[in-house]
Amino acid sequence: MTIQRGNRKEQVGVVISDKMDKTVVVKVDNLVKHAVYKKYIKRRVTYKAHDELNACVAGDKVRIVESRPMSKDKRWRVREILEKHVSV
Repeated sequence: MTIQRGNRKEQVGVVISDKMDKTVVVKVDNLVKHAVYKKYIKRRVTYKAHDELNACVAGDKVRIVESRPMSKDKRWRVREILEKHVSV
């Protein structure tokens, strides 16, 4: 029998800021259906995520996972970089 502590939430989003040390700001877009009008609305949320290696740059598509609180606002970690931003 395997004991499982709990499922950690995962989100996929785009890095919008990498100006802090070991921290990135990630924007996550969600489509939510309106209860009355049945129309889909785009909702976006920003999360501060821990990036240990400072590998992410603005524009990267990343997968973040819930973690313990690391600071006042930081409760997520960057699990992997899905797409690197191509600078032109």
